[in-house]
Amino acid sequence: MSKRLMTGLYWFLALEFALGAVTKCWPGDTVFSSAYSEKFAAWGYPAWMRFVVAALEGVAALLLVVPDRRTRFLGATTLMFVLTGAVTTHIVHHDPAVESWAAPTHLVVMGILALAHWPADWRDLLRTPATPPGRAAARSGGASATPGGPLVNP
Repeated sequence: MSKRLMTGLYWFLALEFALGAVTKCWPGDTVFSSAYSEKFAAWGYPAWMRFVVAALEGVAALLLVVPDRRTRFLGATTLMFVLTGAVTTHIVHHDPAVESWAAPTHLVVMGILALAHWPADWRDLLRTPATPPGRAAARSGGASATPGGPLVNP
């Protein structure tokens, strides 16, 4: 798949979840559905829970658009946790399929994206990215050091 197409997919998904985050914070009905404050109360969640879900969705949306494997992996896995809760909520409360089809669909998509960006070693998520040798010399003002040797300025 082309890089441009994948970038477009990430931006599209990020905009969807950013819009979802905004609608969860919206005080009343939206163009898309009734007020989330009423929905979360009907599902038995505390009133503040919609803001937590909105914050997680917003942060994950930002992580999806950063062109780095680690951040996209973290964004996709964060959304997988949120969407697992959404799917479970829809199943437990017997919501009609017309209202709940998006959560399982997005859960599958996020699962695929998380697998696509799965780190080779889990410790890669904690490490700072390695700087290529050419960029390290440029950052230090053109000077480079050889192991065990003096600082050389070309």
